[in-house]
Amino acid sequence: MSAPQHRSGPQADGSGENPSGRDTPGEVADLFYALCGRRRDVRGQFTGEPLDDVVLRRILGAAHAAPSVGLSQPWDFVLVRDRGTRETFRDHVAAERDTFARELSGEDAETFSKIKIEGILESTLSVVVTYDPDRGSPAVLGRHAIADAGLYSVCLAIQNLWLAATAEGLGVGWVSFYREPVLRELLHIPERVRPVAWLCLGPVTHLEQTPDLERHGWRSRLPLDAVVHAERYPES
Repeated sequence: MSAPQHRSGPQADGSGENPSGRDTPGEVADLFYALCGRRRDVRGQFTGEPLDDVVLRRILGAAHAAPSVGLSQPWDFVLVRDRGTRETFRDHVAAERDTFARELSGEDAETFSKIKIEGILESTLSVVVTYDPDRGSPAVLGRHAIADAGLYSVCLAIQNLWLAATAEGLGVGWVSFYREPVLRELLHIPERVRPVAWLCLGPVTHLEQTPDLERHGWRSRLPLDAVVHAERYPES
């Protein structure tokens, strides 16, 4: 899949500046909404082809341009290319997949058996995103009442990374079948730092029209009206 030629997003240094100024607001909006609809959690479509360092830097710059509570920027990005490290993590994920599978029965078990949950070895590299609660401490503006605001900031960086990769014609897959202590030990992550996401990243053959879990019949997407409420949360 070829990458779009237009480059009006954040610069490689994460400044967020847009020097072109060519697109009208309506055109930018159309591109953005199309991008949101095109984004997929990729498992089986990675090609393993090399990823240009300039493109990778651009994607990480988009992630680093995310908003953060108190401008703390509490994220770090660990780039994992070593095959041995990825094989070790893949084996751990496979064991956790088996643990979850044993909890299922009947139709759920049959459906889950057909679902691929990771592309750790098939992807070009992995990006592990972490949260450092000490970044910007001791006085993180805006976090005094909501302790998890820093963690939310990291999730915003992940979303920026994901959308930027999609704009570049690449795939991202978030691996969630793992135990945090195992990942912390594998990558020598300090105890105070929390690993938030292991992201598989790289070129893909294509992005599916329908998300995997919908295609396999695991879940159906809720309509927007089911989750939009006026003035207060609905009574159960």
